[in-house]
Amino acid sequence: MNALHDLQLVRPSSIDDAVRALGEDGARPLAGGTDLLPNLRRGLGEPRTLVDLSAIAGIAAIEAGADGGLRLGAGVTLATLATDARVRGGWPALAHAAGLVAGPTHRATATLGGNLCQDTRCIFYNQSDWWRAGNGYCLKYRGDKCHVVVKSDRCYATYHGDVAPALIVLGAKAEIAGPGGRRTIPLAELFVEDGARRLTLEAGEWLTAVVVPPPGRWRAAYEKARVRDAVDFPLAGVAVAMARDGDRIAGLRVVITGTNSAPLVVPTGALVGAVWDAAAAQALEKAVRATSNVLATTVATVRYRRRVLQALTRKLAGALWSGSDRAATPTR
Repeated sequence: MNALHDLQLVRPSSIDDAVRALGEDGARPLAGGTDLLPNLRRGLGEPRTLVDLSAIAGIAAIEAGADGGLRLGAGVTLATLATDARVRGGWPALAHAAGLVAGPTHRATATLGGNLCQDTRCIFYNQSDWWRAGNGYCLKYRGDKCHVVVKSDRCYATYHGDVAPALIVLGAKAEIAGPGGRRTIPLAELFVEDGARRLTLEAGEWLTAVVVPPPGRWRAAYEKARVRDAVDFPLAGVAVAMARDGDRIAGLRVVITGTNSAPLVVPTGALVGAVWDAAAAQALEKAVRATSNVLATTVATVRYRRRVLQALTRKLAGALWSGSDRAATPTR
């Protein structure tokens, strides 16, 4: 890694001040920096200004909502998210997902907003500058060709966040501030399946908070496959939420990560009202396979990542159907 290029750091004290700072040409938001700063030291971007969001009042707060939900400030650390009693008690799948990210020191610094908005990854992108220069760079940065799908006009770098899929199946919404004011959208709409574009945020906009509704009758779980049992990004991950009405599935939500350029919602409407049995499990695996677009962008083979994704989905859905506490209880 190289030393950082010359840049300036500003530290606004309010959301509106941050919006103004981020509206300047070449400005980038800085939260925990666990994703951004290593990339900058690899020459992946040269922003003129980093806008440190940590001084904004309430940015790291967890607040109870009047409806029984939670409002999570974008500056809440993943360590806090994984250990907070309210999160663990009401939304254990979210706490579990946060506790699976990287290692303890990363989680102590990394923030919810930064983790959700993390950069996409690819074996042709996450390299040193001299390596990428020798390969003609790539479509994601400085180049004009995607080395994964050579004739493609879009980037296929993949999204490897753990927290986003858990929040999406829980029905979370994103609060966004920008030059045009403030808006709230379903969290799933924050992402776009394009490895270079990544997010639907407009110029000057940034994620200020995430609102999680009360769980109600929904039970949720998240799991991932990775090379090591710590630190590593998911090679394939899945979050599942299920509501059961007697011997029927009253609701089913599935979101996958680590295989596509965004965390993607798997269509499951055909299974609502059905019984969870071998046929339903097979149909769900088929839907997961159809939604995922696994390509050679990581160290693991395409076949492995596709098969483990299907297996994890079937395992979690089965555990939630049977009411297994293991499926939704944090392990860390």
